[in-house]
Amino acid sequence: MSTVAAQDATMYWLSSRTRNDLFMLYCFDDSGYSGAELREFVVRRSADIADLSVRLRALPGDLDYPAWVRCEFRAEQFVEHFLPEPNWPGVCTVLGKLLGTGVDAAVRPWRLHVFRGVDGAPGGSGPATVVVLQMSHALADGRRGAEIARALFTEVGGGAAVASGELIARGGVAVREGPVAAEGAVAQDGSTALDEHVVASEQVDGAAPVGLAAPIVDAAPVLALRDSVALAEEFAVSRQVAGTAPIAGAAFGPTPVAALRDSVARALGEQAVGLCRRLGAAVVEAAPVDPIHVHSGLALLRMPIQFARTVIRGYEAFRAQQELAESTRAGRVPGPGPGFTPSLVNRTDSTARPAHQVRMIVCDAERMRIPGHTVTVVALTAVSIALDRYLTVRGARMDRLGAQVPMALSDNRVAARNNYRSLGVDLFIDEPDLPVRANKIAAALADRRTRARHPLLTAQDRVTAVTPAPLLRRDIERYPLDTVPDSIAGHTVVSSVYRGAADLTFGGAPVRFTGGFPAIGSVMRLTHGVHGLGDTVTISVHADTAALPDIDTYANLLRDALNEVFDCAAGELR
Repeated sequence: MSTVAAQDATMYWLSSRTRNDLFMLYCFDDSGYSGAELREFVVRRSADIADLSVRLRALPGDLDYPAWVRCEFRAEQFVEHFLPEPNWPGVCTVLGKLLGTGVDAAVRPWRLHVFRGVDGAPGGSGPATVVVLQMSHALADGRRGAEIARALFTEVGGGAAVASGELIARGGVAVREGPVAAEGAVAQDGSTALDEHVVASEQVDGAAPVGLAAPIVDAAPVLALRDSVALAEEFAVSRQVAGTAPIAGAAFGPTPVAALRDSVARALGEQAVGLCRRLGAAVVEAAPVDPIHVHSGLALLRMPIQFARTVIRGYEAFRAQQELAESTRAGRVPGPGPGFTPSLVNRTDSTARPAHQVRMIVCDAERMRIPGHTVTVVALTAVSIALDRYLTVRGARMDRLGAQVPMALSDNRVAARNNYRSLGVDLFIDEPDLPVRANKIAAALADRRTRARHPLLTAQDRVTAVTPAPLLRRDIERYPLDTVPDSIAGHTVVSSVYRGAADLTFGGAPVRFTGGFPAIGSVMRLTHGVHGLGDTVTISVHADTAALPDIDTYANLLRDALNEVFDCAAGELR
């Protein structure tokens, strides 16, 4: 049985403490089809997409990371919303409420929200159908999520015949062709027999997309487990775990091995004894063995090796950090991003539940394409103007402002669905000349990207990759999410993803534009999504009312700032 990567498990476990789902909005012309007809389309199409036909299944005691298992569509995964006044402001209001919800990837990792007959939506004069694909962050990051959405909203037809059940690549996502297998008998946990078909491999850059395969249960590991009860009991009570040196590589920082063994060993022992005895009895009685229990047993046996690998790789990461520091001092590698003092939009009551609100600015992509600069730099420059002016109006102007920019990683061959780093970038609000400011932002962003791609930084990733699941889970549960530190990587988030050509359809109706809403948290109470689709780029604003009580004021400042950047660029070209 294949397990998820540590990065993806982190996203899943964090979702129990904070809302971190992806929300991808697509606005289409209204097709005139009924909600029932659109639901039927989604049911059929999602069944052909491997990433939309799985859910997570946890292992007993979290002995290893959860695994993706095959599942069928559920009725509650298609939600049609009926608005008192079906207009664009009404959609934005309901969307704000949806952003405070989360899906449980162990039940179903995605849900589709549909608003039909919406008046006043940007990009067209007639009514629109607005679709929001809500997805667990464990299933995808922004780039993979866009590929999944593209597979869902791409018309299928024509082409060479494909053998029944064969997986083909379409839009970067595995798509299953051929008839869907009949639903199996319902198990006691509410899942079907098809749930035991697990994802055989995670997508790796340059490799084939994720596919589905049935688990292979070999009798040899089961027999080994039956005979290893004594070994499991000995491991559970053992306190001889490589001394007490700190392990570098737990999810959120160094963790002493001594603390690790005290918090994990007892729970592992109880799970180990019961698990191995059940498996041993099943083998003796020739009873069917649940693959999840086989996987758990094997994970238990691997645990001492994982501890050892974590310590070894932790030491390697420590040496890599020293080497990286030396290279930085010598000027061979750009320095790390600067720290910033939290602002008014970062300091709020962390105990209160966020009240989400959104606004979207749909731009002509041609205006965002300023020679010499990426769309991301153009958006960052506009945000630097708008946020500075907003804080000034609120009487809380900062001397320096920064933004956190997620950067996709495509060349580190990490077998994870979430594969990116966050970069802290100075917005240079002290530079009054906008072209010069944009150049400085571009240079700073380039430096952060160069450093983020440096091979020495992957040493820490290699530690996290082998960190035992119980240790990572424990650190996630204990991490102080509600604390705002004295120094932060940025005052806001600006996440930019190009979602491809505007050739998507829903119910046969063409797409107008797309948007997205990076999650807000205890520190980042204001985030921006920058999403391109065809000839449009949408700047989405997602904020907590406690930090930004007047979102329309900020949205207007941002719209004015974008026009200012566009006009400045046009003047430079004349």
